[in-house]
Amino acid sequence: MVNVIINFMKTKKIYWKNIDQLDSNNQEIKNIHENEFVSKLPVNQNDNMDQSDSNHTRRDFLKYLGYSTAAATLAACEGPVIKSVPYVVQPEKIIPGIANYYATTIADGYDFASVLIKTREGRPIKVQNNKETPYLGCANARVNASVLSMYDSLRIQGPKHMGKDISWRELYDQTTKTLKKLSEDGEKVVLMTSSLASPSTEKIISEFLNLYPNISHVVYDPISLDSALNAFEKEYGIRALPDYDFSKASNIVSFDADILGDWQGGGYEAGYSKGRVPNKKYNSKKYSMSWHIQLESNMTLSGANADKRVALRPSEIKNILFKLYSNLANKKTSISLSNEHQKLLDQILKKVNKTPSNSVVVSGIDDDYCQSLILAINAILKSKAFNVNTPRFIRKGKNNDVNKLVKQMKSGEVKGLIISGLNPVYSLPNGLEFRDLIRSLKFSLVFSSKEDETSSVSQYLAATPHQLESWGDYQLKYGHYALTQPTIRPLFDTNQFQDVLLKLLNNNISYNEYIKQYWNEEVLEGNSWNKALHDGYLSKKISLNLKRNQDPYSLDISKFSNFKDKGLSLILYPKIGIGDGQQSNNPWLQEFPDPITRVTWDNYLTISMADAKNIGLKNENTANGALNGSYANISVGDKSIKVPIIIQPGQAKGTVGLAFGYGKTIGVKDEMKVGINAFNFYNEFNKVQEIKIDPIDEMHEFACVQLHNTLMGRGDILKETTLEVFNTKDKKYWNPPVVVSKNHIETLVSSPGVDMYEEFDRSIGHHFNLSIDLNSCTGCGACVIACHAENNVPVVGKREVRKSRDMHWLRIDRYYSSENTFEKDNNTKDEISGLVDSLTVLGDMEKASENPQVAFQPVMCQHCNHAPCETVCPVAATSHGRQGQNHMAYNRCVGTRYCANNCPYKVRRFNWFLYNGNDEFDYHMNDDLGRMVINPDVVVRSRGVMEKCSFCIQMTQKTILDAKLEGREIKDGEFQTACSNACSTGAMVFGDINDKESKVSELKKNDRMYHLLEYVGTKPNVMYQTKIRNIDET
Repeated sequence: MVNVIINFMKTKKIYWKNIDQLDSNNQEIKNIHENEFVSKLPVNQNDNMDQSDSNHTRRDFLKYLGYSTAAATLAACEGPVIKSVPYVVQPEKIIPGIANYYATTIADGYDFASVLIKTREGRPIKVQNNKETPYLGCANARVNASVLSMYDSLRIQGPKHMGKDISWRELYDQTTKTLKKLSEDGEKVVLMTSSLASPSTEKIISEFLNLYPNISHVVYDPISLDSALNAFEKEYGIRALPDYDFSKASNIVSFDADILGDWQGGGYEAGYSKGRVPNKKYNSKKYSMSWHIQLESNMTLSGANADKRVALRPSEIKNILFKLYSNLANKKTSISLSNEHQKLLDQILKKVNKTPSNSVVVSGIDDDYCQSLILAINAILKSKAFNVNTPRFIRKGKNNDVNKLVKQMKSGEVKGLIISGLNPVYSLPNGLEFRDLIRSLKFSLVFSSKEDETSSVSQYLAATPHQLESWGDYQLKYGHYALTQPTIRPLFDTNQFQDVLLKLLNNNISYNEYIKQYWNEEVLEGNSWNKALHDGYLSKKISLNLKRNQDPYSLDISKFSNFKDKGLSLILYPKIGIGDGQQSNNPWLQEFPDPITRVTWDNYLTISMADAKNIGLKNENTANGALNGSYANISVGDKSIKVPIIIQPGQAKGTVGLAFGYGKTIGVKDEMKVGINAFNFYNEFNKVQEIKIDPIDEMHEFACVQLHNTLMGRGDILKETTLEVFNTKDKKYWNPPVVVSKNHIETLVSSPGVDMYEEFDRSIGHHFNLSIDLNSCTGCGACVIACHAENNVPVVGKREVRKSRDMHWLRIDRYYSSENTFEKDNNTKDEISGLVDSLTVLGDMEKASENPQVAFQPVMCQHCNHAPCETVCPVAATSHGRQGQNHMAYNRCVGTRYCANNCPYKVRRFNWFLYNGNDEFDYHMNDDLGRMVINPDVVVRSRGVMEKCSFCIQMTQKTILDAKLEGREIKDGEFQTACSNACSTGAMVFGDINDKESKVSELKKNDRMYHLLEYVGTKPNVMYQTKIRNIDET
């Protein structure tokens, strides 16, 4: 690592920054001048590696980096610019304006992902998937947004005692003295952490507990997987989670498991999507794809993508699960099913028995016995997708230990508490009581980056760095290790939890050296440390040989009778955007539309239309189209709160849903203090609670980005068919060519005679296209956040989103069917006869079915070759490039908005206000720290300017220039956009269609390919692949 001083302009002018510089005797100013230019750091060459090991540690390099908020501010001034780039080995040359990438791991106790971090001038600005790692190399929306959380202006800048700043030396001295006193007196202290999955950290904690035998360790997961962990530990003797590879499954049976969401740590979408795209296997003449059935109460991403979704109450899901085991294990049970549910079970059994080893059964039910049944069922099936010999270690929390801790704190048995990476005052159902218990302790120390609900009541607050400023190691699953390395020097006076423990152990070694030492002794086994650090992971081809403690056929289910729900059931769940709430002060995530409801800046109670009518609740649109919803008073036990409601198609009758992660009041900006805290109702760590709902005569204002929810039979917008039709019918049947009327004769829209534009040769040079496969797109939204990060898309806030002024360049439209299927919708529309009938039928088709089919369609600027926006711009601010991209010259735009009016896809966004440096929009672009995330390759737009997707022209041009500098041809896959790069399922493929060997060129020739609104004749450069559903029930 090195600091390079670059003079961009030679000038004799003298600039002064503050009044202290006028004092010639000021020693601080003299020191700054004397140390302005630092010498190069020496390195040693060994290990026969391109990147050498060095006697000097990564921390030494970071000391030379010297990057801080002040440095970032100076970078914006005239005169010399300090360019700070962190490197493991000092580079010979640094080129200004060239990005550097570092392999690292994001692991906050809830999300775990191996990623690449893009840095510019020493600033991390973007998260990307690490496509080389074989495990958890895909970043979800939260992981993509985590780079912005590093620049949170509310982060703590140093350690505190009783709310007042202290030095680290004072914290070490006072903490050591107190811990020794508590140890001598034999008074109990508890160390409370999240799931760490870090072997080196667990070793440090073990050493710490040996030094202080009065301290015990409690692992707490705010959103618990205790039942699944207990069941696995009981059956296989190790506290972990089984691993699943859904690409190996022909049949996926899910009992309330959101496998495309955060179920068991997430990260399954890539494997799942591989099996969802029709392909020919083993020289078969027919295409095949996996069959997915989802039994659930809330509408989830998994349910929305399933071939068959059944909305059931929690007790009904349990009953069917027990009956499934009963049939597969040939065990008697007194549980009985209704005729409808028995038919459903028969269908599942028929599928599973046909190919047992290619089937997998999963569950998200918070019940130990149900999770034991799942393990037994997969063992009986000998499922190829189910793997117990390389289990996951990313969750280890024990509910009993947490309950015991609370009990001991109440009794006064526990005198001290150390908390790391958690906010239990917020996340425990009895959080207020826990807050008072912390205040009553003799000693409390919280490691946190924020002054939140817990750290604000602790005696000592140890300020911790962000993941991107930290070192770390993780064993994500057995045999697969990942490393975290800092991509920037800590912005503030922070120390890692592990470094503090080492200090308290009187161990002067730094944590990064401790990791290296541990890996050399326990992990590497002849592998190179430098290579593992460069790659971000080390994967060994090893596995355990775990044996079940009991026969999978031997579970006793005779003692169970039919499960029943009492009254209405509340189903608590984590949202795709906010998760467990750790990043609730992140404006990207707050403005991220929920994939299902399309609502931003809120959580809410989801309820079925039938239950809403019975209770007297409603949703309505105001005169300007904005969405409002009734308030209701909900009660769980003796707790009650006022919450807005959303009528959710697909919500099981008798159930309601509420998302975790909202309702924070401390450590977040005022704009982010939205929603209610669902953890208050998370009694006994069970996501299913009995609830009472009373209507309130008051309406809540939502900020929803999609107000029209159905396709109304417009099958040409989102084309789909069944697997059977796809295999047996000609393309003209299920993907007919688009025709228009010319001289009253049906003519192909692609015919030259139809076009009003003069054609030109597009075969010369590059011509970019983007293909979007509707089968593998799950609607997760990672691409939306990646687009924000790459293109400096502004956050506008709830008020503006409510006015339909959101600035997302990329939206993911979510459509419900009006009937049970989209096919029935198309038939209903085709059967309309006459004007009166059309008004009635189309009016009814605006309403979604009670349990609809769901489809997702990403829509951005289509970069039309015959773009109607270009012809109406009076100042030529938008024009077409030779490479197929629709360009925007922001400094020419005068904001007439003619282009937006003329765009049939409605993908252009107008800057109604100045969204940066404006106190009215107090988000990351309104403070110096938040602006550090801005990509310098993309201009920040100003008020009155139109903006839209650019096909990430800065990325395509860089690829072209890099290849030119290196004197080589561009390889297929090098061209990327932010969205295609972020898509872990492979749904988005970007490339050059003039390269006939490219994947995007092949996809353009695919029978499934079609263009959106093709009959308009705009000739888009974005194509879609027809969605295929596997609804064959044989």
